[in-house]
Amino acid sequence: MHSCEGDDERGLVYGFVLNGEGGARRIQRNELEVLDLRPRESLWLHWDRSVAPARQWLREASGLNEFACDLLLEEATRPRLVPLGRERLLLFLRGVNLNPGAAPEDMVSLRIYADARQVISLRMRPVRAAGALCEAFERSDGPQTASQVMLFLAHALTDGVDTLVSAIAEQLDELEEALEQNERKTPDRHLLLALRRRAAGLRRYLAPQRDIYAQLVRSPLPWFVADDTAYWNELHNRLTRNLEELELARERVSLLQEAEHRRVTERMNRTMYLLGIVTGFFMPITFVTGLLGINVGGIPGSSHPYGFVAVCAAIGGIAVFQWWLYRRMRWL
Repeated sequence: MHSCEGDDERGLVYGFVLNGEGGARRIQRNELEVLDLRPRESLWLHWDRSVAPARQWLREASGLNEFACDLLLEEATRPRLVPLGRERLLLFLRGVNLNPGAAPEDMVSLRIYADARQVISLRMRPVRAAGALCEAFERSDGPQTASQVMLFLAHALTDGVDTLVSAIAEQLDELEEALEQNERKTPDRHLLLALRRRAAGLRRYLAPQRDIYAQLVRSPLPWFVADDTAYWNELHNRLTRNLEELELARERVSLLQEAEHRRVTERMNRTMYLLGIVTGFFMPITFVTGLLGINVGGIPGSSHPYGFVAVCAAIGGIAVFQWWLYRRMRWL
């Protein structure tokens, strides 16, 4: 659990009233009913949607309609932006799963409702971005408005993606460098499959998330701060670079797998070639010895005192002739 994360059994993980200057005061669940925001203040509430009282508060006390609550509480979501009218929106984002024992590509979901004065976010599993925002408020270095809260969360989620994509690229660099130094080295096939699966899993969510940021750039809401559009555009560019890097990573994994397959095929072909040469070399000799080993009468030289020597000389002659023939035909 994050260092500043609360243990409120009623589902409120973080609650802050922003003072409009980068600082915020923390509030508890029981303060929400009597909360009265001042003109420059705004509210951020982060809930654990797996807790029943949190779902109850969202439906009964948040002021959101049933449609918005149903979307925020549905089991499976993909990154998307849902305008609600009256300058309100729902934002569904995904971030790298940095929880202990979890696969990073199994991305965690962050659901956000936002308007000019408040941001309500929900999660099922802990999200590091929310913890980072909590720490920023405690340092009095956090966002000043509701729109900047959304930006902070999106930036923090993208930071995690940057780190993971860079780690994938570094692992591929190490594999390629090892193969360049030793062509006989076999890459870890399980690692290659894991990297390819990770890249595919990230692309599944990052592509629609990039489109969300582009949509926010094209259609900013009136309560966005003046330079918010530039920041959303930067997030769009960062995700575009990450998606390009993931596509490149998938191609690099394919090239490594093809190189390994080619090495295995060449090794098998060399083995089959040598086996064919050996088989072809000994086939005439085996035919002669097999023919002379027939246990019937009339075998030539069977009663001659030098018959065995003659056969050995004949076999030796056949072997020398085959060696000369193979050299001439450049099979050896």
